[in-house]
Amino acid sequence: MTADSETPVGPDLTQGVDIAELERDGKLVGRVGEEEVLLVLREDEVFAIGAHCSHYHAPLVDGLVLGGEIHCPWHHASFDLATGEVLRAPALDSLPCWTVERRDGKVFVRGQRPAKTRAPVPVEASKAMVIVGGGAAGLAAAAELRRLGFAGKLVMLSAEDAAPLDRPNLSKDYLAGGAPEEWLPLRPENFYSENAIDLRLGAVAKGLDAKARRLTLADGSALEFDRLLLATGAEPVRLQIPGAELPHVRTLRSLADCREIIARATKARRVVVLGASFIGLEVAASLRARGLEVHVAAPEKIPMERVLGAEIGAFVRKLHEEHGVIFHLEDVATAIDERRVTLKSGKSLEAELVVAGVGVRPRLELAEKAGLAMDRGVLVDAFLETSAPGIYAAGDIARWPDPHSGERIRVEHWVVAERQGAVAARNMLGARETFDAVPFFWSQHYDTPINYVGHAEGWDAIVVEGDIAARDCLLRYMRDGRALAVASIFRDIDSLRAEAKMERMAASVK
Repeated sequence: MTADSETPVGPDLTQGVDIAELERDGKLVGRVGEEEVLLVLREDEVFAIGAHCSHYHAPLVDGLVLGGEIHCPWHHASFDLATGEVLRAPALDSLPCWTVERRDGKVFVRGQRPAKTRAPVPVEASKAMVIVGGGAAGLAAAAELRRLGFAGKLVMLSAEDAAPLDRPNLSKDYLAGGAPEEWLPLRPENFYSENAIDLRLGAVAKGLDAKARRLTLADGSALEFDRLLLATGAEPVRLQIPGAELPHVRTLRSLADCREIIARATKARRVVVLGASFIGLEVAASLRARGLEVHVAAPEKIPMERVLGAEIGAFVRKLHEEHGVIFHLEDVATAIDERRVTLKSGKSLEAELVVAGVGVRPRLELAEKAGLAMDRGVLVDAFLETSAPGIYAAGDIARWPDPHSGERIRVEHWVVAERQGAVAARNMLGARETFDAVPFFWSQHYDTPINYVGHAEGWDAIVVEGDIAARDCLLRYMRDGRALAVASIFRDIDSLRAEAKMERMAASVK
């Protein structure tokens, strides 16, 4: 739902509110005409910005004020209080800002101020930038380049047949039938032409000559570049069992994949989901919302235990079972035919639709053939630059030095990809900015969100605060007495505070 479809609440801020009302909580929601406005008091200064995050419309009054920024409680976007400028993904658009006047113990909100952005980065207009990838990192980079004033040639190559879209929604609301398709594009169709972004769909890069700065495409054409961003993303792992290529056996990565699953779901009674990953279980929840009988087969004993631990994994299983999902754990598919899935245990599950969610692998072939330094991903430095000068990598393929864990890591998180794309763009313009954001992702299961900040591939203890069963908890994944990551359910402020603490700790050891 957008602000335009809601009746604004709170006092009329043009008529003024007592400063004492604002001092109680530091934040207050009111209205200016038909728009909701958030007042924020910080160090005796009052700011007035849009009341809802521009990503999924979260109420910023429930967010966290840190320095001169306000952070979204749901998905950790952030905005400049003074200008409304978006500072962190997943939000892409800035917020409106209003002029504030203080008089006679009251705060009055006046006219809306023109939007402000960061100062442009000087760069030669003759330079040519090429982005390989039409996902989160690629779009974030293209948008940032133009936002910062780059006026040269900008080409964005996407192997997909649809413009960049909100991929997390494919396994969540869109698949469940709760979001229309017109909500999926990250930018309207005219955004690319208006910003002189040469978006080429169905374009596959086949060869990269790093020294000559030349990219060869599958159609035989070639592109010269001054700076290149590799953001090729990941692709689903394909099943290697008999029947895996049957038409009713699907994976979910693209809009075309999702459309096909929805079309088949309308004619199916039962679906078997192979894999209890985040994607697999989000698919299970979405197809239950469509009324299908859903079975999940997976090799692990407890879903998500490797990432979230046994306690929250058991909670997730119980949550799905309460919604009718039937689990077949410590079991895997060995064969599929037109009507059933055969499991290793000997069970046979009837199914008109099978969705495989057994993981993804990064698309590394282009970088490998070009001779870039690799280690289970494309190795990049703190500036996201590869071993080849002028060539950067971001998103699912990049393995970067993470200042929080002290290790080189590669993660497949949507928000990380967006944030890396923006930082890479600034560095392509010469900014030399380190990527030091704490990894963040969220997963949605029915009406229960799970937020996760940090990165913990292993831990020696999990400290649980609150009650997991009551959906009011925060879990700290500890190693040697330090929290590497934090997962939470309906503890939004605590999640934001944990993220901020991790960033402060990393900054202190630089």
